Amino acid sequence: MTATHPTRPPETAGWREWVSLPDLGVPWTKAKLDTGARSSAVHAFDLEAFERDGAEWVRFSIHPWQRSAEDAVEVELPVHDRRIVRSSSGHAEERYVVLMEIRLLGRTVTAEVTLSRRDEMGFRFLIGRQALCQGFAVDSSRSYVGGRPRRVVRRKNRGVPPHTQVATDGA
Repeated sequence: MTATHPTRPPETAGWREWVSLPDLGVPWTKAKLDTGARSSAVHAFDLEAFERDGAEWVRFSIHPWQRSAEDAVEVELPVHDRRIVRSSSGHAEERYVVLMEIRLLGRTVTAEVTLSRRDEMGFRFLIGRQALCQGFAVDSSRSYVGGRPRRVVRRKNRGVPPHTQVATDGA
């Protein structure tokens, strides 16, 4: 059973899923579900810390598409924490942590998300254990259990202009 839904069995997700970030106005972004990572992380750039009403906030931008700089979203959120995070390569760095709503498999959870440069990573959004323990189990042999957006959205994610003819993998 899960920590936040003790009477509800966990939803089974694949190792990669399409998710939305409702508070940020991002209807679709691809995410890697990583049970080896404690916290979640998003590719963030143009970070700027500032103060609002006596509290620390951070302004940053995200790219919702994997191989595209289109449709960047500027975000302002209160800083939840700052942490030293060690990457899978062993490099440690201090990162801002913000709270973000993630909609996965029809459930919305609040996750602690670190802000980092993920330009070179395969996924610009990573969902870690702290978010997954809120009602999800990961089946590493499956992908996109929660479904996929329309083909035009998936093409945009691959950096393909909307009217370009390419071989596709179906609807």
